[in-house]
Amino acid sequence: MRAVVCHERGNDDAVAVEDFPAPRLTDDGVRIAVISAGVSFANLLVLAGKHQNRPELPLIPGTEVSGVVVECGPRAARFQPGDRVAASVRSGGFAEQVVAPHSTVWPLPDAISHDVAVQFPTIYATAHCALASRARLAQGEWVLVHGAAGGSGLAAVEIAKCLGAKVIATAGSDEKLAAARRHGADVIVNYRTGTFKDEVLAVTDGRGADVIFDPVGGEVFDQSLRCIAPEGRIIPMGFASGTIPAIPANIVLVKNIDVIGLYWGHYLGWGRQPPAPGNEQRVRDAMAEMFRWCEEGRLAPECYRTFALDDWRQALAAVSAREVIGKVALRLTEEAHVRATALSQK
Repeated sequence: MRAVVCHERGNDDAVAVEDFPAPRLTDDGVRIAVISAGVSFANLLVLAGKHQNRPELPLIPGTEVSGVVVECGPRAARFQPGDRVAASVRSGGFAEQVVAPHSTVWPLPDAISHDVAVQFPTIYATAHCALASRARLAQGEWVLVHGAAGGSGLAAVEIAKCLGAKVIATAGSDEKLAAARRHGADVIVNYRTGTFKDEVLAVTDGRGADVIFDPVGGEVFDQSLRCIAPEGRIIPMGFASGTIPAIPANIVLVKNIDVIGLYWGHYLGWGRQPPAPGNEQRVRDAMAEMFRWCEEGRLAPECYRTFALDDWRQALAAVSAREVIGKVALRLTEEAHVRATALSQK
């Protein structure tokens, strides 16, 4: 099969598209002919050796895929060849084929395209878990979403609206703010033209945001602590600013707030500790709910652009340049599906 293969972390010259052995089918595995693969900032970190997820070398980046099942292990009876699916994998997504454990594979409704589907295994699932499960978002509460035009931000805006919240979205350009508004934000704030703290307090009659979704970190996180409501919840989702904030315990104390951590991989069995019993079903229920919302038109994941597998460098460059609104995807050809099917029949 053809795949993007990295032979040395941190060395751009050691990464290229090449022919690579197809992954072995495991007893609980589902072999998927990849039609679309999600591209994210995390992929850049993995290739640079700066991500907590460190697959063995040689590695194939990519953790979110959509495609068609071509073969199933004996313990993956819920799927069969020909099923349309979306899946999470620890690595291996930038390839014509991937084998995923059946616990992280989900049936994909016919109404959802493959380019849209790759946003659910990580981006939308993380936002759903963060807001619905971890932050316990209640109807009518105010949610402040930073980086609101990126994949994570737009997902958080839409999930918050589905849960009945009111959304304040921040971004750094008129184009990005328009995207946040298009996806349901009630209030938009350009953080480059002033401090968002004052606008959040004004909109909420001085109380502040009940929940803050922050994939940026740094000064944005610090300022967020100044406009969070009493008993509010702030979720540090990432550190796109490049600075990991230090959390002042005195503010946590005097404002009665929760700082909530979330590593989505824990719920998929990727963490150091095994997931709690019942997590697989919780994830499956959440995915089914989001797919239903998508079919109803309440979620509309935005695909900024698709790239061919050979153009993976351009795809990652677009993400690195922070020019993306929504999500970038690699589009693999239908020929990969044909080749994968032929392999499974040998």
